Amino acid sequence: MGLLELCREAFGASDLYQVLGVRSEATPEEIRRGYHKVSLRVHPDRAAPAKKEEATRHFQILGKVYAVLSDQEQRALYDEQGVVDEESTVLTQDRNWEEYWRLLFKKITVKDIEDFEKKYKDSAEELADIKASYVDFKGDMDKIMESVLCVDYSDEPRIRQIIQHAIDSGELPSYKAFVKETKQKMNTRKRRAQQEAKEAEKSREELGLGEGEDDLKALIQSRNENRKKEMDDFLAQMEAKYVNKSRKGGKKGMK
Repeated sequence: MGLLELCREAFGASDLYQVLGVRSEATPEEIRRGYHKVSLRVHPDRAAPAKKEEATRHFQILGKVYAVLSDQEQRALYDEQGVVDEESTVLTQDRNWEEYWRLLFKKITVKDIEDFEKKYKDSAEELADIKASYVDFKGDMDKIMESVLCVDYSDEPRIRQIIQHAIDSGELPSYKAFVKETKQKMNTRKRRAQQEAKEAEKSREELGLGEGEDDLKALIQSRNENRKKEMDDFLAQMEAKYVNKSRKGGKKGMK
């Protein structure tokens, strides 16, 4: 069975870009990010014992999809003709897809996240992300607070002040969803955030978690599927924003 048929069987889509959740015009970095994001959700280590074999197969298929789209010649062939060269060395070489994945993506620990948070908060990068989220979500604070990295409900006054200052200066447009947000919506968001924080802390205490990568994985697995997806997305963003930069030599990597 060819790669496109395997994708259709495993992911319900034979379009390689769709499998990774990216546009056909995606940059190499966007493709890499898409691969990381999807692979986190199907990684065999996160599958129940009964589903591990299936997860391994899906993980291998994703590796092949990324291998094709990250190869300039193979991607050009796919873009032009909609086919995959099944005989290319990209797909025929004997490759351990788990090792391949580990070479691409650094393990992220709880300490890594804490270190990143210290550098990220109040930085120019965070400021740009807040402004971009405000525009993307037309001032909806629920979505802004969910999309900006490393924030919780205690950061909201600071986030609102940043946005309001940019509105007052004419840098950002004034959206009704932001300037006219009701107290009820604000309080609902605060209660939801507080409850989620309590649940996360309870999970840590029950599992006796520390700061290792395996502990982070266990915390993710202890949450329901929606929260697990959010954590996976967060880790993907962390990798894209922080680890990739260290590989380009622009910043020091995580210790």
